[in-house]
Amino acid sequence: MRTPQLFSGVIGMCFALAAAASPASQASAQEAKKPNIVFIMADDLGNSDLGYRGGKVVTPNIDKLAMNGVRLESFYGEPVCTPSRAALMTGRYPMRYGLQTLVIFPSHTYGLALDEKTLPQALKEAGYKTLMTGKWHLGHADRKFWPQNRGFDYFYGNVTGEVDYFTRERGGIIDWQRNGKFLKEKGYYTDLIGDDAVKLIDQQDGKQPFFLYFASLAPHAPYQAPESAMEKYKNVPEKMRRSYFGMITELDLQIGRIVAELEKKGLRDNTIILFASDNGGATNGLFAEGARSDEERGEVQGGIKMDEKPPANNAPFSGGKGSLKEGGVRVPAFVNWPAKLKPRVANEPLHMVDVMPTLLALAGGKGSPDHPFDGRDMWKTLSEGAPSPNDDILINVEAFRGAVRKGDWKLIDIALLPGKTMLFNLAKDPGETTNVAAENPEIAHDLEARLLQYAKEKKPSLWIKAQPAFVGAQGKTIFDPDFDIDDDGLPHEKVVLPQ
Repeated sequence: MRTPQLFSGVIGMCFALAAAASPASQASAQEAKKPNIVFIMADDLGNSDLGYRGGKVVTPNIDKLAMNGVRLESFYGEPVCTPSRAALMTGRYPMRYGLQTLVIFPSHTYGLALDEKTLPQALKEAGYKTLMTGKWHLGHADRKFWPQNRGFDYFYGNVTGEVDYFTRERGGIIDWQRNGKFLKEKGYYTDLIGDDAVKLIDQQDGKQPFFLYFASLAPHAPYQAPESAMEKYKNVPEKMRRSYFGMITELDLQIGRIVAELEKKGLRDNTIILFASDNGGATNGLFAEGARSDEERGEVQGGIKMDEKPPANNAPFSGGKGSLKEGGVRVPAFVNWPAKLKPRVANEPLHMVDVMPTLLALAGGKGSPDHPFDGRDMWKTLSEGAPSPNDDILINVEAFRGAVRKGDWKLIDIALLPGKTMLFNLAKDPGETTNVAAENPEIAHDLEARLLQYAKEKKPSLWIKAQPAFVGAQGKTIFDPDFDIDDDGLPHEKVVLPQ
C-alpha cells in the first residue's frame, strides 16, 4: 500500500534532480544550438576558373556546395593576400591598422596589430574550439603574431606567404609548423592540410562548437601540382595551365573530404560553410612572384617569368590580383548551410569585413567596443534576400590610390600624377570599360567625398614605412630572433646557457 508514496517520492526526486541540473543542461543546450563554422579560403583564385562559374577546371565538390548554397556574386576581398585575410580576421578595413598596402614580405617584422580582436579570439570567448590549417600571412617575425597567439587553439601550416608545395621551403627556410614546432614532412601542401582538417573534425564530439579556418595556399604560385592531378588535364597544352588546373582540383578534393567527414560525424546539419578567394587571380607576372626564379634557390619548379601571363581567368572582369578593378577584388564566394539557407543568388554588394560580425551574431560572440566593426551582419541578405547592410563598401584606400562602391556605382581614384578619377556603373559595365565620371558629376563627387573621409581615418601603411630599407626586394625570411635555423632549414629555439 506504500507504492503510491514511493512512486510519488521517486517522481519528486526526478524533478529535484532535473531542477538541480537545469542551469547546466540549459547552458549545454544553448551551446549545442551554436553552429559549427568552416571557412574555406582559396588563394589567388580566378573568378571564372571554377566549374559552377563556367570554368574548365573539374570542381564537383565546390560546385555542389555553391549550387546548394547562397552564391555571393558581388563579394569583395582586398587586392592582395594580407589585407584580405586581415579583413576577415578583424571585421575592419585593413587601413584601420596599417595593412592596406601589398603583403607582409619575408623580411618584414610587422604583423596584424595586437590590439585588434580577432575572429577566433571572439569565437573562443563564445565557447568555440578554434582550429586552423594552412596559410596565415598576418605576421611571422615574432611569435606574438602567430595564429596560436591570436586566438587559435590549434595551428598547422605556414606563417609567411607562399612556400614550395612539396618542401614548404621559402628563402632557404622550411616554413611549416604545428603549434609552434617546426616540421620537415613529405607530402603535397594541399593534401597535408586536408588530412589535418579531416582529423580535426573526427576529433569533435558535437558537444562544443568549433571554428575551422581552412586557409588553402592553392592556387597561389608557384604553380605546382601532383602528376595525378595534372593527368586529368593532359589535353591542355600549356604545362603552367595544367598545373594551375591541377592545384584547384586538389583543393576541390580536400573540400569534398571535409564535407564527407562532417556528414560522417553527424555535424553537417549544424555546420555553416563559407568559401571565398582572398583576391582575384594573378594576371600579371609581377603578382605571381612566388613562381619566379630565386637567385638563392635556383630555378623554382612552377616558375614564371615577369613577362609571362599567369593562368588565372577573371572574366568577365578586367584587372587581376593587385588591381582595384573588379578582377582584382571581386571574388568567387558562397555560403552553404542547408538547414538554414535555401539555394539562391545574392547580387548585393558584400565585403570580407562582413563575415566576422555575421558569424559572431550567429555564435553569440562580441567584438571590441573600442574597435568598432566596419562590416555589418549580412545574415538577412543571405537568408531573406534583404538589401546589403552596407551603405557603401570601401574596396581599399592607400596613399596613392583608392576605390569605393555604393550601389551599382564604383569610383577609383589614382592620386599619382597626373591623377585620374574613374567612375563605373557596374550593372551596365561590369568589365569597367567606360569611365562615366564626366557624365555623372554628382555621383562622382559623392563617392569621392566618401573615399576622402575613409582616407582621413586611415593609419600609415606599415609596408610603406618598412619597404625603403629593402629597395623593392622581399629580402631574406626573418623569424623570431629567439629561433635559429638548423642546417636542414628548420627553425629551432635558441638555448640560452646560464652565465
